[in-house]
Amino acid sequence: MKIGIVGLPNVGKSTIFNALTKTKAARAENFPFCTIDPNVGLVEVPDYRMKHLADLVNPERIMPAVVEFVDIAGLVKGASEGEGLGNKFLANIRECHAIAQVVRFFEDSDVHHVHGDIDPKRDVEIIQTELILADLQTVEKRYGKAEGEAKSGKKEAKEYFELIKRLKSHLEEGNMVYDMDFIEDEQEMLKDLHMLTAKPIIYVVNVAEHEITEFDISKVRNVLGLPDKSRVVPISAKIEEELMQLPEEDAADFLKEYGLEEPGLNRLIQEGYDTLGLHTYFTAGVKEVRAWTVRKGAAAPEAAGKIHTDFEKGFIRAEVSAYEDYIAHKGEKGARDAGKLRSEGKEYIVSDGDIMHFLTSN
Repeated sequence: MKIGIVGLPNVGKSTIFNALTKTKAARAENFPFCTIDPNVGLVEVPDYRMKHLADLVNPERIMPAVVEFVDIAGLVKGASEGEGLGNKFLANIRECHAIAQVVRFFEDSDVHHVHGDIDPKRDVEIIQTELILADLQTVEKRYGKAEGEAKSGKKEAKEYFELIKRLKSHLEEGNMVYDMDFIEDEQEMLKDLHMLTAKPIIYVVNVAEHEITEFDISKVRNVLGLPDKSRVVPISAKIEEELMQLPEEDAADFLKEYGLEEPGLNRLIQEGYDTLGLHTYFTAGVKEVRAWTVRKGAAAPEAAGKIHTDFEKGFIRAEVSAYEDYIAHKGEKGARDAGKLRSEGKEYIVSDGDIMHFLTSN
């Protein structure tokens, strides 16, 4: 899973990126455009089940699932026309699966806002407009070629051009591709364009420390003018920054002081999984305990293919036990003896937390 981080300058993007990656890779300064080159970091997916499995199996190594985050330079109004640093950095997130848009809610006279005052709804609209305009530029570049190919009279070329025309009109009306109605294979036809507004957006609302426990998602959606289905995650970048500097044993106590059970960044990662329709299965053995990310609804062969493409091609069956059964019966042998380890074929749909072992012809 790959998530791109966008937002106006000085909204907390780089601070959040640094906290996520537990580094100081991204410059987080009190002036616009302190981030120029994109920052890329891999973040382990927090999952309490990994530790329980490792304690039981005692493997040589533990391999959690990872999320890749890409932090790019801040956008400003008019970026598509070259304002600020322009929109050229958006190319760095075109292949991300989702976008995390950081929105500043906190008031702090010492932290400059590029547009002068705090207006979260305006800020959201600016970013969305710039993403739409960037997509429109991409479509306009493709338009001429598609039009020329349609003149050949080939059915596929004509259908593609009609789709490009409809897409162009949709964007010109200020709409995001994510909200466009598609039929049959139309989304697949547009896949190579890597439309930014076709990606789901998670709104990361950066609030002051004292506001984090009073956060009202419905109220915030209303302030931002977002529909009820929109994904909103509250984070206090200041809290996350301080957490990053604490030893693990002190972090829990620090969170309790704010009435929190876990870092906000954990919620962001989980929201990414939910947004993209993903979940986790595990492999567990003396060599390693490993978490694998797979889409919800995936059948066993597809899950096997996450390990190696040959495993999907040569899939015979999978031995499966639920996480709760595996733990309760103290591992594979106990689960098998209790009748909680079962053989599943190609039609089996993987459940979150499954412990799986694949038998293949390869």
